[in-house]
Amino acid sequence: MANIILMAVYFMIPAYLANMAPVFSRRILRSLAIPIDKGKKLGGKPIFGSHKTVRGFLVAVIYSVALTYLQALLYPLAGFQALSIVHYPSVWLSLGLLLGVGAIGGDLVKSFAKRRIGIKPGKTFIPFDQLDFVIGSLLLASLVVEFTLPLVFTILTVSFFGHLAVNYIGYLLKVRDQKW
Repeated sequence: MANIILMAVYFMIPAYLANMAPVFSRRILRSLAIPIDKGKKLGGKPIFGSHKTVRGFLVAVIYSVALTYLQALLYPLAGFQALSIVHYPSVWLSLGLLLGVGAIGGDLVKSFAKRRIGIKPGKTFIPFDQLDFVIGSLLLASLVVEFTLPLVFTILTVSFFGHLAVNYIGYLLKVRDQKW
């Protein structure tokens, strides 16, 4: 059981980092802080919101590709190979792109839905806040990875509870305004 959890987390590290990359990168590439929806509205509401930027999208994909490249470099080592559900040396670039685009794409779909139903940016939307990027990443990664149901279930479960725990710790440290 512990092994499948470690494999799930190891596989998802690029998507997890892609999900956090826009927040970590707020102070760089300011010229690319252009809203993806360019401020346009649909039905009087923002399509995604001003906080979903070209910079965030690009940085997320770059982080994801860089991480999968690192996984490819580590793959020959026995411990890392045992954790791997894919042969990273042969799929790192496509997998990195798919995980990064999937993570941000999933987040954009959730943001679009939140705007339609009137939930403001940053407000809690459980379980979608925790799983949007995971589902997007898994859907796109399935183009190059054959997932088992137990692995998908483990990824979704670990990601959901891990996201809640990280956000709660951020709240306690006064880095986040919302507990979840």
